[in-house]
Amino acid sequence: MTVRQQIVHGYFEGFRRSDHEAILACLTDDVVWHIHGVRTTRGKAEFDDEIENPAFEGSPDLTVDRTIEAGDVVVVTGTGQGRHREAGPFRFAYNDLFTFRGDLIAQVDSYIVPLG
Repeated sequence: MTVRQQIVHGYFEGFRRSDHEAILACLTDDVVWHIHGVRTTRGKAEFDDEIENPAFEGSPDLTVDRTIEAGDVVVVTGTGQGRHREAGPFRFAYNDLFTFRGDLIAQVDSYIVPLG
C-alpha cells in the first residue's frame, strides 16, 4: 500500500471513530469536499462541521471494497451504513476520489447512492 493509500485508509478509520483530529490531519487547510448532489464544503472548519453532521447519529460503518491510485488521485469504492436522526437507519454505496497535493488531501469528490 502506498503512502497516499495509507493516508486515505487512515481518513476512513477516522470517520469510523468520529476522530476529528485524525481526519483533519490528512487534509490541506484549503481542502474542498464536493458531496455531489448535496453540498460543497471549503476549508478545514467547514469540513470539520460535516464530520459529525447533526442530522446523523453516531459514526458510520464504512467498508472499503477497492482502492485505486493514479497520479495524484486515490479512488475508493465501498459501502456503508449510518443512522439519520429523522429517517432512521440507511445503507449506501459510495465512490470517493481523493486529490492530493503532496502528502495531504486537497479535494474529496464523494458520490453516494442510497441502497434499498
